Amino acid sequence: MTRRFALTLEYDGTPFMGLQRQPHGPSVQQTVEDAARAVTAEDAVMFAAGRTDSGVHALAMRAHIDLQKDLTPFRLMEALNYHMRTAPVAVTHCETVPDDWHARFSCTGRAYEYRICNRRAPLTLEADRAWLVPQELDAEAMHRAAQALVGQHDFTTFRSAHCQAASPLKTLDSLDVSREGQSVVIRTAARSFLHHQVRSIVGCLALVGMGRWRERRIGDALAAADRNELGLNAPPQGLYFVEAIYPES
Repeated sequence: MTRRFALTLEYDGTPFMGLQRQPHGPSVQQTVEDAARAVTAEDAVMFAAGRTDSGVHALAMRAHIDLQKDLTPFRLMEALNYHMRTAPVAVTHCETVPDDWHARFSCTGRAYEYRICNRRAPLTLEADRAWLVPQELDAEAMHRAAQALVGQHDFTTFRSAHCQAASPLKTLDSLDVSREGQSVVIRTAARSFLHHQVRSIVGCLALVGMGRWRERRIGDALAAADRNELGLNAPPQGLYFVEAIYPES
């Protein structure tokens, strides 16, 4: 009998081409599926709550996989982690779920966090895990400017040219910027996001923080609905998938 297992994944995206399986390099999906095959001898497919690009990390990506082998969730988690021990991917939680539960389609919200290290010294412990911005950032100005993006809008300006979403309309439930010591942290939540939307928003907010953009220019760029109005696309290494939200949670 096939059972559906829900997985919570933590990973460092640095060595991967992204979460989804790619023909031209390693992916998180391939790593998990290869581990599942080693455990069960089954060609199972993993489905995830979201997609992350090359270099983007996850603290708690939710995914599911269907298996026939009779395993408890704990034993599956331990076995997968054993076979993935050479890769920066870990299953931090595993449970069985109903067959109609889907990691992607049952998900009603997603949250991301972007970390900027705001100092002149090079990164050591946070190398590949934050964006180093040497110029002093005004986090309060960034937060004020960010509020123009909360709510439902046409986010064409902040959308990758390669985005495959049917519509540029998205609703940001929240977008908050705060300073935490030498770090400036941007947190945002929505039902779903466009390709590169968070990184594009962060890049433009950073221009506000540097004083190169006035606060109102964020709203002007949004209203233009023109990718040419984008000021800067932040690099991937500071971005983290933080949470997938489901009705039961």
